[in-house]
Amino acid sequence: MYRRILVAIDGSETSREALREALKLAAESPALLRLVHVVDETLVNWDEGGWMADPRVQEALHAAGKAIVEGAVEQARQAGIEPETALVETVARRVGAVIAEEAARWAADLIVIGTHGRRGIDRLLLGSVAEAVIRTAPVPVLLIRSGAA
Repeated sequence: MYRRILVAIDGSETSREALREALKLAAESPALLRLVHVVDETLVNWDEGGWMADPRVQEALHAAGKAIVEGAVEQARQAGIEPETALVETVARRVGAVIAEEAARWAADLIVIGTHGRRGIDRLLLGSVAEAVIRTAPVPVLLIRSGAA
């Protein structure tokens, strides 16, 4: 079974479903659980002084990320699991690659992540963090679609 499970969280319902599934796995194993939220500062630091280079926007991103992590920690504690956490910042890097690197750095043996299952123009415009994780992950990846957990 798995001993170190990394869960990527972003505050979406799909992310919460991925966390619920990871909590089940962690309880059965038992395994350590690490909750990771990536704060993508690309737009607020774009070109070092770009159109959103307002410190209030950056502070809001960090506050939102912290709230997402705190909510996930509470959910884990209610399930009887004390998780580790990471709030990781990135600028001009793909969020999926950052998650995969965090998994390697922490020596995870499984990554659990929600996927929205976007297709067509939505996927083209919004990208796919889950797909980037799959392409770069050093370990197995469990994808959870909305309504699947």
